[in-house]
Amino acid sequence: MNFQDLKLIPPILKALAKEGYTEPTPIQEQAIPAVLAGRDLFGCAQTGTGKTAAFALPILQRLQEQPPGAAKRPIRALILTPTRELAIQIDDNIRAYGQFTKLRSTVIVGGVSQKAQEQALERGSDILIATPGRLIDLLNQGLVSLKQVQILVLDEADRMLDMGFIHDMKRIIAKLPSSRQTLFFSATMPPEITSLVDSLLNDPAKVEITPVSSTAERIEQSVYLVDKENKQKLLNLLLEDRSIASAIVFARTKHGADRIARGLNKAKVTAQAIHGDKSQNSRQNALNNFKSGATRVLVATDIAARGIDIDELSHVINFNLPNIPETYVHRIGRTGRAGLSGVAISFCDYEELAYLKDIEKLINRKIPRVEDHPYPMANTAPSAPAQAQAAKQPRPQAAQAGGRTRGMPQARTSAKPQGKPRNPAQSTGSKPTSGKPSQGNRPRSNG
Repeated sequence: MNFQDLKLIPPILKALAKEGYTEPTPIQEQAIPAVLAGRDLFGCAQTGTGKTAAFALPILQRLQEQPPGAAKRPIRALILTPTRELAIQIDDNIRAYGQFTKLRSTVIVGGVSQKAQEQALERGSDILIATPGRLIDLLNQGLVSLKQVQILVLDEADRMLDMGFIHDMKRIIAKLPSSRQTLFFSATMPPEITSLVDSLLNDPAKVEITPVSSTAERIEQSVYLVDKENKQKLLNLLLEDRSIASAIVFARTKHGADRIARGLNKAKVTAQAIHGDKSQNSRQNALNNFKSGATRVLVATDIAARGIDIDELSHVINFNLPNIPETYVHRIGRTGRAGLSGVAISFCDYEELAYLKDIEKLINRKIPRVEDHPYPMANTAPSAPAQAQAAKQPRPQAAQAGGRTRGMPQARTSAKPQGKPRNPAQSTGSKPTSGKPSQGNRPRSNG
């Protein structure tokens, strides 16, 4: 299938061709016809599946086919997102897809002066992309009207719930016309999301892409068993390999992310941390530096990394294994996107062995262990604080195992990877392979 088969109008097809898109991703194939038909939509899809284009393309088409009658453009589509970074990325995508239309989009986010945002709203905008907090502020000041919104998008709704935006979301939705089209996207389905879907959507089309238990076959996975106190040394050593052009390192805590970034910079590896305690300007600066190549490593917490849209990311490194196995799948899904190859490396200390077991149960495969490295695990007993914590808080249960994946180790391993290695010459050595991206024929994933 190609984009012409989805009955998209010439201005949008022209933009897609200019941006290098060749064929739709599965979520785009399924969602675009339903949205063009005016149906409500529930999409269970994670970052990297192309979901931004899945809702942005049909929204642009529907608005383009119904030009506004008023002199000042009313807001006809509202897209709510959990973070400033994601809002900006969605706006960038919409501007690219709509470059040959006359539609306008505006971003409303916190952490920056609202004066320029007020001026953009005064000029009129067809599409508003906003974070809930700043939009509530402007609504309270009477500076924005949502009375003519025809389409509402809730993107990454589960993260908005996690970040405490549920009441703001409900207040915003109460300001919208009841006769509207609602598009709802979430990577997970906790009970709160199910309840929200039932209350907001009317006979929705349902699209579920990339079950959380599956990892991309093109992602090479490996795990290093290493003591906690040696993880920074091991990370510094791995990043001496200059073929690791760019990497996101996942940390469990905000303080941990800062500490890892300091350790990397001390070792002459350019790194910046991104997490919720950083100012909006600091987070955007770190993201811009990473995308431009000025910063080689981005150290992130899970919530801060959500929505980061980087196609040619060669490596994901789990400095700490997540205690929720599905999070592992979300993390490593940031590499190996849009037809490219990628490498996912994990560090596991003794206290994380149970997490590793849960992850392997979920993905239905044993992740190859890298045995030839200078910092093998020596501690084989939990620390006293860990024992106390384990007594207080039960470990989350793993979900049932799902799809199988293939990969290959970056060094001599204790488990044979499934599938045929792409380059047998890369299957030995004490350092991970570079996992250099190779371009495929899929469009870039945009969310």
